[in-house]
Amino acid sequence: MTPFRSRYATPELNALRDKLAACLGPLRGTAGRMAPTMPVEDRAADTWEPLVIIADLAGGHWPASARAACVAMTRYEAVQDEQTNLKTRLLRDIHSVFEAHGNPEALSSLNLVTTLLQDPDAPWAEHGTNGLNAYHLGRMLRDFDIRPANYRFDKGRQAKGYARNRFLDSWARHCPTSPRRLPPHARRHTRAPGSGQAARRPGGSAAHRPARRTRRPQTRPLTRLPLGPYHCVASVPRRSARGRISSPGRSSPYLPERPYLC
Repeated sequence: MTPFRSRYATPELNALRDKLAACLGPLRGTAGRMAPTMPVEDRAADTWEPLVIIADLAGGHWPASARAACVAMTRYEAVQDEQTNLKTRLLRDIHSVFEAHGNPEALSSLNLVTTLLQDPDAPWAEHGTNGLNAYHLGRMLRDFDIRPANYRFDKGRQAKGYARNRFLDSWARHCPTSPRRLPPHARRHTRAPGSGQAARRPGGSAAHRPARRTRRPQTRPLTRLPLGPYHCVASVPRRSARGRISSPGRSSPYLPERPYLC
């Protein structure tokens, strides 16, 4: 297949445009008065009506082919919109689950699915044949590049789960508004083995604990003269205010070093 280049294809396209204008020009009035029977309604009908009119004017198999394509593509777009809305709903509900458990570092897949199924207003209990499970959850989250991994939870139990930081980008992109709250019975936070907060790593700290600020001791400003291109500074013995003599090589705590020309 030859790649499309407008530089070389423009003359041919202009010639085709002129032929179509000469052929369809006399039919413009007829096409404007036509009201074809559409197999779809509402917005989809407004989108497809010009193409169906052209197919009816062409005759032959084109009217039936155009309507069949209209139905097939409209159904496909409806399914895609429904799946997109369902996946966005899943992201919002997972955000609520993490929030109900105190925003832990990770949640096990079993605990995540169990909490989602407890919401009576959510569609997860009727998802698939027997409701949402860990396999369905993984497939739906795969489109957001979110995948489960092995994590260690309470009492050292290891299980498949999802880290909270893997959802942050998707939450910011697809559901920036405040998430819907879960019912009270689904917001109970229990630390059962394998269903609570991920265990801390050795030497690590909890994600919600802020870092401590270290206060540096105040130091007295040192007074030094600027050095010119032919100057240097040497430490010479000086007598301090208390009568002490500072040795060469050490800065006096009371008097600045005496500069002189080299």
